[in-house]
Amino acid sequence: MTTSAPPALPEAPTRNYAVPVDYRVVWDEPEPCPYRPGETARFPMRVPPRRLTPAELDAQLEAGDRRSGRMLYTPTCPACSACEPIRVSIPEFAPNKSQRRVWQRNQAELTVMVGPPKVDAERIALYNRHKSERGLSRSGLDISPTAYKQWLVDSNCDTREITYSLGERLLAVSVLDVGAEAASSVYVYFDPDESKRALGVYSALVEIAWLRSQGKRWYYLGLYVADCRHLAYKSDYRPNERRVGGRWVAGS
Repeated sequence: MTTSAPPALPEAPTRNYAVPVDYRVVWDEPEPCPYRPGETARFPMRVPPRRLTPAELDAQLEAGDRRSGRMLYTPTCPACSACEPIRVSIPEFAPNKSQRRVWQRNQAELTVMVGPPKVDAERIALYNRHKSERGLSRSGLDISPTAYKQWLVDSNCDTREITYSLGERLLAVSVLDVGAEAASSVYVYFDPDESKRALGVYSALVEIAWLRSQGKRWYYLGLYVADCRHLAYKSDYRPNERRVGGRWVAGS
């Protein structure tokens, strides 16, 4: 079956909207949880009728939403509430000793560039190596250029791509959604051969530093799950807050 990308969403006017965006639910079915084996997950996927303004993106992040392509979702699992959106206070953030070492190890050697997200053969190859060699692929199949574009390039908001290179060699890519006062880390992937550089940590530090230079308030790291090793590390970025029972509370 051949899938085609949906048409581009119309641009939002430059003013803020006082009324909620009218979202259309396009998927809402139980599925195996990707974070906790044996649990059933539910991620209703909603599509806005147009691109979100920066203020509207802030409101959706505040409500606990994540973005996937042009869709937004919040976990609404039937018997589990382990997924907790987590955010870091950008003005108050202070790296710990381990994070400072990662910063110093990479800062002098890597070239960091911020620009619009795009898809090409180099990014596809790096992404597939990252998923396969780090055991992160659920299906075992490589991502296609079309699927990559629909997930990380096509967007409903202002989205940036940050690249990390050593000379001419691309080592890592991170994707960031940017609002008026907040931003959300969408995904980061990197060269598995460079695992000693801790590029996942470095990318978060770079994003926080760049957002601080832009005067932003909150850095959303996605979902935190205490007993999932792929997500529990997010509490290392402090001070942080987690959304629990519909309220943001101070993290540990």
